[in-house]
Amino acid sequence: MQETTEISETFANKPLSFTIPARNVRGRAVRLDTVLDEILAAHDYPPPIALLLAEALVLATLMGSLLKDDQSQLTMQAQTQGGIVKLLVCDFKAGALRGYVDFDEERLRELGANPSLFALFGKGYLGITFDMVGKGRYQGIVPLEGETLGEACQSYFTQSEQVPTLIRTAVKVEGGRCVAGGFLLQHLAEGEEGRERLHVRLDHPEWEHAAILAGSLRHDELLSSDLSLDAMVWRLFHEEDEVRIVAGQDVFRGCRCSRAHYETVLEQFPEEDRADMRDADGIIAVDCAFCSRKFMIPA
Repeated sequence: MQETTEISETFANKPLSFTIPARNVRGRAVRLDTVLDEILAAHDYPPPIALLLAEALVLATLMGSLLKDDQSQLTMQAQTQGGIVKLLVCDFKAGALRGYVDFDEERLRELGANPSLFALFGKGYLGITFDMVGKGRYQGIVPLEGETLGEACQSYFTQSEQVPTLIRTAVKVEGGRCVAGGFLLQHLAEGEEGRERLHVRLDHPEWEHAAILAGSLRHDELLSSDLSLDAMVWRLFHEEDEVRIVAGQDVFRGCRCSRAHYETVLEQFPEEDRADMRDADGIIAVDCAFCSRKFMIPA
């Protein structure tokens, strides 16, 4: 196998991009650790919700790293009516990652230690939005089905993007620290990136070969700090003539809340609505759901 660069980092909190030209395949791999701890620390999430959000943050990083422009943004939102998880939202922009879960804590306690995705959401849906500079906004919505959020994202790419896609994720919590890994593989038949895709060929021989190899990826390999991401890709595709590997940008907790932002938002409300929001001192208190910061804004 030939590589375009020599890379030996573990790539913690940094996506790895790779392509296999002979198979018309592209992929992303990522392993998140400290950035997860920073995001999860904003709220006292119980273990099932922390694991769910960690997986969502890995998926947002995988999909967000497909964007080529630093001003473009990926937003993933899972929602349901009457579910224990009322809202899950993550977004990724130029390496800035954030996420939040709103859930019914009392109902969650009734589920036990390892609730299924259906138990958490019921009949929900997954919305994925790409805000791309110069190309506008594109959103796809699919049923929130399968055992994991990763399976739902696979369905999104197959149904909405018409791109054969394989996604694997793994999450663990040890000693109060969270580590999560993710892997995404896609087939762009005949190098058709950027072209309209009229159908999905899951039986294309190029895709079948690559998907079988990638399907052998184990959870422990996704999570192991002793196995760098480039070494992981090498294990999967070492028989290929060429695999091109490029390190991505660092991923960091990137909540974009600010006093100026909320002042602008509040200015859009009618005066009578702002009057209802003010306390006795004429202050409007605004909480950021993502990072738990509170802004006291005279209005």
